[in-house]
Amino acid sequence: MFIGLIHPHTVTFLIKFGLNLCMIFLKLLKESFLFAYEALRQNRLRTILSLLGITIGIMTIIGVFSAVDTLRSNIQSSVEKLGSNTIYIQKWPWVGGPDFPWWKYINRPQPSLRDYNKLADRLRNADGISFEISIGNRTIKYKNNSIEGAQISAASHDYYKVWKFDFESGRYFTDSESKSGKPIAIIGYSIADGLFPNQDPIGKVITVFGRKVTIIGVFTEEGEDMLGNSADKIVLLPLNFAKGVIKVEDERYGPQITVRGRENISVNELENELKGTMRSIHRLAPTDDDDFSLNKTTILTAQLDQLFGIIDFAGAFIGGFSILVGGFGIANIMFVSVKERTNIIGIQKSLGAKNYFIMLQFLIESVLLCLMGGFIGLIIVYILAFISKSFFDLNIIVDIGKVVLTIILSTAIGLISGFIPAFNASRLDPVEAIRSK
Repeated sequence: MFIGLIHPHTVTFLIKFGLNLCMIFLKLLKESFLFAYEALRQNRLRTILSLLGITIGIMTIIGVFSAVDTLRSNIQSSVEKLGSNTIYIQKWPWVGGPDFPWWKYINRPQPSLRDYNKLADRLRNADGISFEISIGNRTIKYKNNSIEGAQISAASHDYYKVWKFDFESGRYFTDSESKSGKPIAIIGYSIADGLFPNQDPIGKVITVFGRKVTIIGVFTEEGEDMLGNSADKIVLLPLNFAKGVIKVEDERYGPQITVRGRENISVNELENELKGTMRSIHRLAPTDDDDFSLNKTTILTAQLDQLFGIIDFAGAFIGGFSILVGGFGIANIMFVSVKERTNIIGIQKSLGAKNYFIMLQFLIESVLLCLMGGFIGLIIVYILAFISKSFFDLNIIVDIGKVVLTIILSTAIGLISGFIPAFNASRLDPVEAIRSK
């Protein structure tokens, strides 16, 4: 409301004054930049040597952060495949370390078919529940072809509800096929490619557990993730077929019950229901400890976040130390630059150059050195990322936020490194400065 009280001529004067002030500042900045650029151009070797410390420091920081971000992204993708709303009922918890109390879990019972059937009847928050076993490092043969390191798995019908997968060809088991334990199988892409090169594997018969099974589907190629999980070498059988061949509750086969919650149910709600239901099935007293583990992906992500936090700190410390050394190098070079140009500074001051103009020259020169070093470090990181993507099919993530942080950090290092030399230059006596040569 006070603006209406100001005279229009006063407003016009203030606008013109502000514009003139901006123009003077831009002109001063331009002249200081040109002086700094000329000084750097005339001393190319010294400039290059000055850049090395900052370049190595920035490259180290961005390189470590990019490597950690890439590793985190890949592991996070692997963890997401396990399902953010999925809980695994197992004998052992997903924890470890030197203080792991294994004696508390060694005598626990394995998840059983009885547990599975009771849970299937009682759970209300589950979208799917599957009993699964797995036997690794098997050899699968078809005529003269064989595949080593195959994983034979057997699962109840809801396996398709708790795990995400796509088909290269074929289909999943029908409900009647799962219930009757029909001798059929779904195989991974690598097994199909190794056993049936240039052939359609659907309808072919292979031998598993000494029994002949017919292939009805092939999973889409996935590749192995960071946790070592992949469906490429899997042979999936109906659980009821496996029950007629092996003892599926045997500890050697790692039986587990996988439960996926409904879309509108949080993992904590599902966990609470599972815990209460499992304790009821096992008839545990209120004072008894659980004799089962409810594992979920948040356990892994919490441990990974802690690990990556340590790696981030270590990378920042190493890179920061490199930048600090580079900053001392920049400061040393700026002191030398001031000493070499003392005579020129005296002439500039005798011609009317203000102290802030002299100071700005050297500050801009110092900032330019650090920014150039930072940009060179970034370019090297991007080149390495391009090479890794082109030749090793490894996608390196360079976070734009880290790039902006690098620019800000380089500017700050330049200002800090160049302040004292620039301040000393601005305080020189013009007569003494001219006579110094």
